[in-house]
Amino acid sequence: MSEERIIELEIKLAYQEELVDTLNSIVAKQQTQIDKLEETCKLLHDKINALAVAEPKKNPVHEIPPHY
Repeated sequence: MSEERIIELEIKLAYQEELVDTLNSIVAKQQTQIDKLEETCKLLHDKINALAVAEPKKNPVHEIPPHY
């Protein structure tokens, strides 16, 4: 291999390493966001279930409309 070809390959490798590091950082941030969103969804789910248990279910068919 010629010296120019080796230098070109080293440059490409350096760019690829930088890209991999950048992508790794992005993926780590996204995972943190996903973890937070999952926790929020779990809390909302638990709160909805607690409200459903606390309030007896009403049957809307037998309710009088508000304009009566």
